[in-house]
Amino acid sequence: QVQLVESGGGLVQPGGSLRLSCAASGSIFRFTAMGWYRQAPGKQRELVASISSSGSTNYVDSVKGRFTISRDNNKNTLYLQMNSLKPEDTAVYYCNKHIGNWIWGQGTQVTVSS
Repeated sequence: QVQLVESGGGLVQPGGSLRLSCAASGSIFRFTAMGWYRQAPGKQRELVASISSSGSTNYVDSVKGRFTISRDNNKNTLYLQMNSLKPEDTAVYYCNKHIGNWIWGQGTQVTVSS
């Protein structure tokens, strides 16, 4: 079973930036389409960005042009660069497979507030 460890969250002012990282155990990572998800208080978890094993990306409309998903298969690490952050981006962010799920990690809290 792959283990996922997210990091990089924090408190940031509107308009600021953060870079999230997700370290995955196991060599299967490089062959797996991955995604970044978020869950805001009282809301369902949603997929915000995905990346195929070869690097093709997709984004939900609300983050297009502001977030960039990337991966380093040599380091078994997934990234999410978040720019121009808005208060509505506040959530716990998780990484996982794009289709189907491994066991969820603990997530990393992102709070956008002045």
